[in-house]
Amino acid sequence: MSQAIAERFEQVKKIYFRELKQQPVATDINDIPVSYELISDEWLSKALCSKVPGARVVSHTLDVPDEGTSNRRRIFITYNEAGQQAGLPPSVFCKASQSLESRFAIGLNRLSEGESIFFNQLRPLLDIEAPVGLFANINKESLNTILIMKDIADRVEFCDHRTPMSLARVRSQVALLAKLHGTFYNQPDKRKLIEPFQRMRDWAELNELTFHWSDARIRGFKAGEEVIPERLFRRADEVDPATVRALASHDGLPQTLLHNDVHLKNWYIASGDNMGLSDWQISVKGCGVRDLVYAISTALTIEDRRKWEVDLIKYYLDCLAAEGGSPLDYNQTFLAYRQQSLAALAMWTATLTPPADAPAMQPPETSLEFIKRMAQAIDDLEALDCV
Repeated sequence: MSQAIAERFEQVKKIYFRELKQQPVATDINDIPVSYELISDEWLSKALCSKVPGARVVSHTLDVPDEGTSNRRRIFITYNEAGQQAGLPPSVFCKASQSLESRFAIGLNRLSEGESIFFNQLRPLLDIEAPVGLFANINKESLNTILIMKDIADRVEFCDHRTPMSLARVRSQVALLAKLHGTFYNQPDKRKLIEPFQRMRDWAELNELTFHWSDARIRGFKAGEEVIPERLFRRADEVDPATVRALASHDGLPQTLLHNDVHLKNWYIASGDNMGLSDWQISVKGCGVRDLVYAISTALTIEDRRKWEVDLIKYYLDCLAAEGGSPLDYNQTFLAYRQQSLAALAMWTATLTPPADAPAMQPPETSLEFIKRMAQAIDDLEALDCV
């Protein structure tokens, strides 16, 4: 961690421990709750009922905690008659940065800011299957955040590494990514809205300064030896330098908004084979092909990826054409696809062996399965020889 970031984190720690001692109840709309237990009906009314005259929250209850990189919770809500008549949501899903570990993991590297911008400004413009934000705010001094979304838990099936993925489901993923990327590639008025987001290179460099990301991914690659192809593992010393080059290559590629963490656990089955995408907390600017290879290589078994990969890349370009066109032809796209497979793997080698101050993000079996799939893709694509 750089000295400047270490000093900033010390400031955040002081605020955090002061909040723990004071335990302030959130009542004003500008308050960021320091725990879910300190959310008041008054605060919820201001966050959820402002567009409905006379509506207010009269009571609420909390679901069980769901801890990870962020602090997550469902809230069940009872409204007065005006709120009920307006059909305000009886439950919402929240993400927050209430723990010190969460503020370290997603606050210091500015990820929380991007997610707030996404849900407040960009999500209403996108015709995609994704959660809908109801309220988002961040305290830039304390790095505490709160995001409230419509609760979709009862209508969708969330995925994990065991979810069977048909060709139709993966095509749905690809089409969603093309719509997202095409919107900001090809619509200048909307393209301006992604200016506040970090570039891929800046995001990677800030991760390095914050928690020595390269050390974590090198450790994770070695720890994943059992699931990594032998030919690739023999070249372990080449993997991280190539990853750095792949991340830097975004500077010379067309820029759009990236979800940036499109592994299978961030997808859900909305209906039939229609897929939706959640967890937008590390969105950045970069080349859309990064999302494409990351989604395909984690969603599919090795055998299915090998069968469908080329057709899915072509389908992505067809879908981009429907959104106004692709800035890259097939050969350019395939080269970027091979290169960005390395940057995708880095997300999960670092997850397998995270930095000491970071929260435990994923079960080891999930990390190892995704590493297995992505490492084989890198080996099949001979990615080390093209970046």
